[in-house]
Parts: sequence; structure tokens; C-alpha cells
Amino acid sequence: MNFVKKVATTTLILSSLAFSGCGYNTLQVKDEAVNATWSDVENQYQRRADLVPNLVNVVKGYAKHENSTLTEVTQARANVAGLKVDKEVLENPELFEKYQKAQQQLSGSLSRLLAVSENYPDLKANQQFLDLQAQLEGTENRVAVARNRYITTVQDYNTYVRQFPQALTAKVIGMKTRPNFSAQTGAEKAPTVSF
Repeated sequence: MNFVKKVATTTLILSSLAFSGCGYNTLQVKDEAVNATWSDVENQYQRRADLVPNLVNVVKGYAKHENSTLTEVTQARANVAGLKVDKEVLENPELFEKYQKAQQQLSGSLSRLLAVSENYPDLKANQQFLDLQAQLEGTENRVAVARNRYITTVQDYNTYVRQFPQALTAKVIGMKTRPNFSAQTGAEKAPTVSF
């Protein structure tokens, strides 16, 4: 009986050691970290999207003949708002890229809107416009910080998922590498603004 107890205890200890080395718990922790940092990115994107209508309305009053730019910003915001972001997007590189392109379109439209404002000295002096512009600038910085955290977290997760023996555990439980942000094609060139 004593022998059976020792064998059972030894088996339990060896099983615990084997399973603790498979990385399952760490995979779960890293997966949750990716989800949390993505939530922060979404939060900052939402903050930006919420500022857009206010900014467009202030500019409308001054730049009546800039309808194409205002329409472009409004459409870009609608495109971003229309994309449903869930766990599937984070696990599908094609959907992730589509979401990223929609956000880049909104960023480009906002840049053009702010460039148009340079033609309107009264608008540039309007306190409400200045406040919104400062909030948008701060939000863009927050987006950059949140995206950077996400990039770092995904890099850590993807590295861990691809290492042995975690790669075996990840395969068994269906965990795969996650897509990450990449620079927009042509991002190395400064944008041209002409009037």
C-alpha cells in the first residue's frame, strides 16, 4: 500500500511538472494581455471618432466651399464606425488589415481637414476649433502610444507561441500568432498638401 501511495505521489508530481512546463497558463496570460492592449487601442480610436463630428461642424461654419474635404472626413469616420471589431479581427490578418486601412483613411482625412483650416485665419483663431484641434492632437498621441503597447504585447505573445514546447500546447488548444500593425504603403514619404 505504501508503495502504491509513493507511485501515485510521484506520478502526480511528475504530471504537475510536465504540465507546468507546457506553457498553457502563460499562453492564457499573454493572450489576455493582447486583448487588453487591443481594447486600449480601440478606446483611443473611439475617442478620435467621437471628436470628428465636433471638429467637422466647427469647420463647416468657416469653410463652406470645402464640402469635399468635410464629406471625406465624415465618410472615413462612417467606414471606421461600420467595421465590427471582435476577437475574429485580432486573429485574422486580412480583417485586421482592413480595419487598419480604415483607420489610416480617417487619419489621412483628418490631416487634410486640418491643412484646409490653414486657409481660414478666423477659424484658426476660433477657441472651439483650437480646443478641438488640441484634443485631436492629444488623441493622436494616445493612439500612437496604445498602438505601440499593442505592437510590443503582440510581439511578446507571438514569440512565446512560436517557441518550443509552447508551440505544441498552442497548436493543441488552437492558439495562433496574432496580426500586428504595419506601416501603410508609402508611409515613408511625406504627404503632399496642395490647394
